[in-house]
Amino acid sequence: MSLDPPAAAASRFAGLPAVDRLLRCAAAAALAERFGREPLTAALRETLAEARAALRAEAAAAVPGEEAVFARATELLHEANAPALRAVHNLTGAVLHTNLGRALLPPEAIEAMRLVAQSPTNLEYALDEGRRGDRDAHLEAQLCALTGAEAATVVNNNAAAVLLVLNSLAAGREVPTSRGELVEIGGSFRMPDVMRSAGCTLVEVGTTNRTHLADYVDAIGPATGAVIKVHTSNYEVVGFTARVDEAQLARACRERGVPFVIDLGSGSLLDLRRWGLPHEPTPAEALANGADLVTFSGDKLLGGPQAGIIAGRADLVARIKRNPMKRALRVDKMRIAALSAVLRLYADAERLPQRLPTLRALLRPVAEIRAQAERICPAIAAALYDLARVEVAACDSIFGSGSLPSQSLPSAAIALTPFAAGSCGAALARLEASLRRLPVPVIGRIHQGRILLDLRCLEHEEALVAQFAQLAHAAAEAR
Repeated sequence: MSLDPPAAAASRFAGLPAVDRLLRCAAAAALAERFGREPLTAALRETLAEARAALRAEAAAAVPGEEAVFARATELLHEANAPALRAVHNLTGAVLHTNLGRALLPPEAIEAMRLVAQSPTNLEYALDEGRRGDRDAHLEAQLCALTGAEAATVVNNNAAAVLLVLNSLAAGREVPTSRGELVEIGGSFRMPDVMRSAGCTLVEVGTTNRTHLADYVDAIGPATGAVIKVHTSNYEVVGFTARVDEAQLARACRERGVPFVIDLGSGSLLDLRRWGLPHEPTPAEALANGADLVTFSGDKLLGGPQAGIIAGRADLVARIKRNPMKRALRVDKMRIAALSAVLRLYADAERLPQRLPTLRALLRPVAEIRAQAERICPAIAAALYDLARVEVAACDSIFGSGSLPSQSLPSAAIALTPFAAGSCGAALARLEASLRRLPVPVIGRIHQGRILLDLRCLEHEEALVAQFAQLAHAAAEAR
């Protein structure tokens, strides 16, 4: 008499090894030493549960033996212990890609972080005086030298810098701002929302495309806490436009005793025109034009770690540092060490393009990028011979992260056009997903029916090429 399917599956369950017996095996000892006994036990139980489910659904041809159980448990342990943050190849064409971590740090910054991470430091201890110190002291002199500010402080990011400035200077008061500067940054965070969170009342002046000095002057009154001008670094208004000269607005604010703040956002520390790149306003220029305070990012064109920098008048910076919110927004010792190391590189501006990864990527000649593309194209084409047409294509890179939005940089890419029949979109999605599943995921962009791998930011050429043999296998499995 034959058993019904559930009974047959139950009889096969008896052949599965018990967890206790598995834990006494030599293979278990090695895994327990590496991953811990409790995680190993959980992985074995999950593996056996998968096997029971497969037997119950008649999806498994045979009961897995001990070797197969340990192989699957090892996979689960590796998956559970893999870091959430992983290195990727940024071949999107955006040099400063917010979703991919923005600026890469130079070796000097990485070494500085390593040293302070493994040791107690004088983070808030004044060694010369033998008493508690100020963590801003490790950065303030460098920032003042580079910007011309009287004082400076550093917080978590530029949005935090704007929030802290407005809350310190204008909580419960009004802040006139041009309608054309009420920007929205990544993640749908908007300047009006930041102002509201800071406890300020936004007073919109001018129109979207034209704002005049008189608009600000008419809005300034006894209830005004500060005036803020926002550099529209992530978009441009062109055509019939008018913007107020910073020096004129600074003078008007000064005459009325109101602090004038400029939020630069990307805030390049040096004039990029010296290297043939488009001009981006600098903190030094803003302060020279009369701004009382300027805020900018550390991880955009500056090329350092995530940080928001506030620089300007000493009395206003001191007021900001007394705000209890400053402690909530402060940066840790590793970011201070990294930012200080990057700022030291600026002392030798002549060699900065070779030493700062962000500037090095922005300045890569298109001929050099194209030569690299032609060098590695044959190897990629050989790996993907039955999956996609592979060719070198001209393309444009962008600065990214809201920096110089209307400017692009000529570049070269490896273009992948899938051979798969049927929906072009589906084939592109499968190939793009295969790129993301590589050990070091490859992130490109889809454009006009092709995947473009813009090589402007590629620094590890051999590592990229070595992965494409795996891509051929992974893409074939995904079909």
